Amino acid sequence: MGKLGISIYPERSNFEADKSYLDLAHKYGFKRVFTSLLEIKGSKEDVLASFKKVVDYANSLGMEVMIDINPGLFTQLDISYDDLSFFHKMGADGVRLDIGFTGAEEARMTRNPYGIKIEINMSQGTTYVDSIMDYSPDTEKLLGSHNFYPHRYSGLEYNFFLKCTEKFRKYNLNTMAFVNSHVATFGPWPTQDGLCTLEDHRDLDIATQVKHYKLIGGIDDIMIANAYASEAELKSMVEAFNATMPEIKVIPRPTISKTERKCLFETTHSYRGDRSAYILRSTMTRVVYKKFDFPAHDNETIQRGDIIIDNNGYGQYKGETQIALKEMKNDGRVNIVGHLAADEEFLLDFIKPWSNFKLIEEDN
Repeated sequence: MGKLGISIYPERSNFEADKSYLDLAHKYGFKRVFTSLLEIKGSKEDVLASFKKVVDYANSLGMEVMIDINPGLFTQLDISYDDLSFFHKMGADGVRLDIGFTGAEEARMTRNPYGIKIEINMSQGTTYVDSIMDYSPDTEKLLGSHNFYPHRYSGLEYNFFLKCTEKFRKYNLNTMAFVNSHVATFGPWPTQDGLCTLEDHRDLDIATQVKHYKLIGGIDDIMIANAYASEAELKSMVEAFNATMPEIKVIPRPTISKTERKCLFETTHSYRGDRSAYILRSTMTRVVYKKFDFPAHDNETIQRGDIIIDNNGYGQYKGETQIALKEMKNDGRVNIVGHLAADEEFLLDFIKPWSNFKLIEEDN
């Protein structure tokens, strides 16, 4: 089972605010913490002191802390990749290498005496991870994580993301990607248009971002990149992450009947496997509600994303629930009872035949 995480940036905040956020995340079962040492001003001792207080507090809650670093920091703080005692003293569970070495160094780092995990950048699309694997790392201590992108339109393209992720999945390494809070106001740098891994996620609700990752597969852990997410966002993220099946938001029409509401919202839907190019079929509602009345209403042309139910005019198909995959003519035997929420309509492309899902009413 994967983990959820949050990010904190002590150099851009204060301990009390970070402590409060850690408490809130812990309340909802978040297990990971990401923080950044990419830009450090001050002495080694000052850095250690300012970060250690918040890292110790996160550790006291049983949360795992990963610190983002780059090779320049090793020079600045006079640290060798052969000696990770600095991070051990800080209380870090692991270090994330924003920019890596040659492969041999990373493999050696996974065998450090402190058990510190080494997390490497998944977003490069190179043979970097293959080079590390050539040097026989301890794969229990080697993790992968994607980048996040504060500049709008600079986030990863979906197919490139899949390609990068697959390079790590083939070695069964733990993987992580970031999502974007719309309440959070800062990250590690002054400029940010939100912080996400996939560009397609930038303006989506945080729970929708999580649903997408779960439908894609291949990502174990999901972290909120910016700080501080709201309690409502944390709660909805946990619900989406822990859901046994995808729960897709629907806006029902005012004309929907009580029976049709039952078909939509009181049913575990199963995508019938002998798939059509036009409709995603959930056929059990025609069995369960066989004796119910489905009078005709809302019989205009059907659009992609419409939730439709066959009415009395469709004989043995009466009561079957479907989601339209493309525009279709309506001869009067099909009722349009709602539409997928605009921000989740794209999830239609990721629901697999024979898989189960639920429809939930969008909370306006």
